[in-house]
Amino acid sequence: MTGQNFRLPTEAEWEFAARGGNDSQGYKYAGSNDLPLVAWYSYNDSWELRGSGYYGPHAVATREPNELQLYDMSGNVHEWCHDRYGDYASGSQTDPTGPATGTTRVYRGGNWYFDDWFCRVSFRNGLSPTSSNYGIGFRLAL
Repeated sequence: MTGQNFRLPTEAEWEFAARGGNDSQGYKYAGSNDLPLVAWYSYNDSWELRGSGYYGPHAVATREPNELQLYDMSGNVHEWCHDRYGDYASGSQTDPTGPATGTTRVYRGGNWYFDDWFCRVSFRNGLSPTSSNYGIGFRLAL
């Protein structure tokens, strides 16, 4: 529809963007060390809003963005990455990609259901790409 090719970001691209790129301030979460400012997560979703009758993902951009003006990279929904999940290779790397084989894909970021530990920019995990879950979404890269 747009004439452009979109794809899932690599894990390295996702982390670089979540950390604020070249403008990074070194925050623990994407855009702040104060998680409720930048993310929907278990404390401000499932506890604060449970009484309102809403429990789940929120509209995008209802919290503050990070240094690159990207929203919701440390909460709301986990995000799929293109890379397969596996251990990081040892040593310094530039633009690494994940293992060539494997049955799980990387997901990053936090989500509305989990606590602050899962919302750290450094959090990563893997899951089968055939999994369906209302706590996982995606962000496209050009």
